[in-house]
Amino acid sequence: MRTRRKGGRWAALAIATGLLFALAGCSGDGGDDDADKSSPSQQDDKGGGKDSSSQDGDGEEEVLAEVKGGSDISLTVNSAEREEGGFLTLNGEISNSGGKFWSGVEWKAEEKELAEANPSSMAGASLVDKKGKKKYLVLRDTDGRCLCTAFKGGLQGGQTKSWYAQFPAPPEGNDALDFQVGDLPTASITISGE
Repeated sequence: MRTRRKGGRWAALAIATGLLFALAGCSGDGGDDDADKSSPSQQDDKGGGKDSSSQDGDGEEEVLAEVKGGSDISLTVNSAEREEGGFLTLNGEISNSGGKFWSGVEWKAEEKELAEANPSSMAGASLVDKKGKKKYLVLRDTDGRCLCTAFKGGLQGGQTKSWYAQFPAPPEGNDALDFQVGDLPTASITISGE
């Protein structure tokens, strides 16, 4: 029995070594000179460039838009996908690159019911359908809670949190949208492909 176990360990070691060599061969830069060039879709409307290093095709989420505002807060939109039932779900991240605490209170909705039930959240976000010339607000449940991320505890300096918000989906073909929340600049996005 001992001999068998020892042989199994050597076989496992040989397989693991082979996998490491295979991964090392795949992780090279391949000499692709175009890898450092940003495409127009990686530039936001405010002139700021995107970090293309996270979009190297290894399964990491792409960035549809990134905007930065006062209080050292930046927001990225990583996806905007149509859902069954006529919903549009946006996902992304919010980062606080400053040294001060950010509560998120300034992003609450102006509508009284939403403001009371969602004091520190994405409830104040909106989408504008450029083609249909229509504005969409964050959806809510029957208790007045938004179908979005609440920032309980806010964001400390250097902290990043994921967020989501659901909206009514614009008609098919109306895929170019403007996303806006709080004091951040407008982010132009396109609904992700199916």
